[in-house]
Amino acid sequence: MKTEDGWKRCDAWSQELEGENSHCDIGPGIILNSEDEEIFSNEEHEYASKKRKKDHFRNDTNTQCFYRENWIYVHKESTRERHGYCTLGEAFNRLDFSSAIQDIRRFNYVVRLLQLIAKSQLTSLSGVAQKNYFNILDKIVQKVLGDHQNPRLIKDLLQDLSSTLCILIRGVGKSVLVGNINIWICRLETVLRWQQQLQNLQMTEQVDSGLTLSDLPVHMLSNILYRLSDGWDIVTLGQVTPTLSALSEDRQLWKKLCQYHFGEKQFCRHLILSEKGHVEWKLMYFALQKHYPTKEQYGDTLHFCRHCSILFWKDSGHPCTAADPDSCFTPVSPQHFIDLFKY
Repeated sequence: MKTEDGWKRCDAWSQELEGENSHCDIGPGIILNSEDEEIFSNEEHEYASKKRKKDHFRNDTNTQCFYRENWIYVHKESTRERHGYCTLGEAFNRLDFSSAIQDIRRFNYVVRLLQLIAKSQLTSLSGVAQKNYFNILDKIVQKVLGDHQNPRLIKDLLQDLSSTLCILIRGVGKSVLVGNINIWICRLETVLRWQQQLQNLQMTEQVDSGLTLSDLPVHMLSNILYRLSDGWDIVTLGQVTPTLSALSEDRQLWKKLCQYHFGEKQFCRHLILSEKGHVEWKLMYFALQKHYPTKEQYGDTLHFCRHCSILFWKDSGHPCTAADPDSCFTPVSPQHFIDLFKY
């Protein structure tokens, strides 16, 4: 308490409270229950484990922060009208990624964004943003375990996330971590458990008396393969039937895929020829993929309004004041999203 003579320490119990509690006969046997006695009797490593779980419970990811508007004003410096600046964590909280993962058009976009954050921006998130991040990630994992779709994408994401968490935990003190170190250890344990669950995932064969891929004409199957932009998707689809396996080895198919993702100069640097002198386009694709980034395709992305400096989902919209709003909208790639909040 501040006084004229400076700061003085005060007793936690006032006289009034002491008088009220004098009527209550509370013994130590009532205050300490069986769980408390067990904690005090456990060995030191068991106590540390319990404390870690308690810290993790306090940081439970089941609670998420929601906002009414699904858009955010992106400003990097203070102005007369607005003070402060927008952070990556604020944007992550405001843009409702939890609902976006239920939209098949946005699922891959959100997963890629989470992967980029896991690689380089995890420590820049606030405590609330970290809760939302792991809550969304939990929903994604449970969704994949339930519908068996896109397990490869999630495995790649969890692999990058576990590597980052290991580096942060081993180098504790070298970087600033928001939250107790026990919370980060529990997060790593959770990620490792998710990885094991996905590793044990068994695809159940669907019994359907309706039309299947095998019933489609060859030219339609070929058209489907030509519309895929990921080489691993082509390889996976080729394992479904013998016909698809033969179509997935089409040299022209892999040539088109290489030309879509890479340039001629990159071809020359990593040219792979067969014994007969033909270009091995399939091998070239996977070789080039190791050295250069591929083009990313998404059904739906976040958009940025250059007139209002607002980041938003196009379906949700935002209060735009431009005369021709559509001319001001720019699709935002996951990497562009990260770059918007680098200062």
